[in-house]
Amino acid sequence: MILNTIEENRAAGRKMLAVLIDPDKAAAATIDRLCQQFVEHGAPDLILVGGSLVSADTDGVLSDLERRQIAPVLLFPGSAIQLSREARRMLLPVLISGRNAEFLIGQHVAAAPIVARQRVEVVSTGYMLIDGGTPTAVEYVSATKPIPASKPEIAVATALAGEQIGLKTIYLEAGSGATSPVPPPMISAVRQAIGVPLIVGGGLREADDVEAALAAGADIVVVGTAIERQPQRYAQILGAVRRFA
Repeated sequence: MILNTIEENRAAGRKMLAVLIDPDKAAAATIDRLCQQFVEHGAPDLILVGGSLVSADTDGVLSDLERRQIAPVLLFPGSAIQLSREARRMLLPVLISGRNAEFLIGQHVAAAPIVARQRVEVVSTGYMLIDGGTPTAVEYVSATKPIPASKPEIAVATALAGEQIGLKTIYLEAGSGATSPVPPPMISAVRQAIGVPLIVGGGLREADDVEAALAAGADIVVVGTAIERQPQRYAQILGAVRRFA
């Protein structure tokens, strides 16, 4: 069970790297280049597949990555229409920072019978959008406002609520292409308040950004756009994570 692995790593103080692949942005050649980086420098701990608005062949991407057997692959759907028959595991986002019922429960109700039939392992995740300095796709698609980066107390209260209603992880997300990552003081405040694993993503372009997020208390960092555009950055980012192992 992937949640057991995440929780065991957290208990042991081992930090994890998740690589996010958006099927709409990552062509087959890009995925090939990324996988070559994984072979040369070491695999990430998790591979997430998804995005806010996906129209490409998610089934094909999931199948390809599962076949390569690089790391556990999790579907990370932005809505019920992004479900895939190829998914074995799912990081299921519940947008607890917004007030749009569609992304708080509506999409989940639509997806639930399909997920149950396919017997997908589900990791329910309190997904919190944090202002990353620029409008993002998830903000537009979900019609929700991000939590201001200067308001860690709101992030703490929201994360606590997510944990209290039974969500298994909390994800602080600055958004794909964010100009600024989630501030370390906010990460630290949330980490001190909750007991479940903490995931942080968005705007993590350099090894220094990753190290700052991990030092502040992130258990898992998610990197996507930076290495999709420049796969050669992967080795430095992986090295930054492994220094915390």
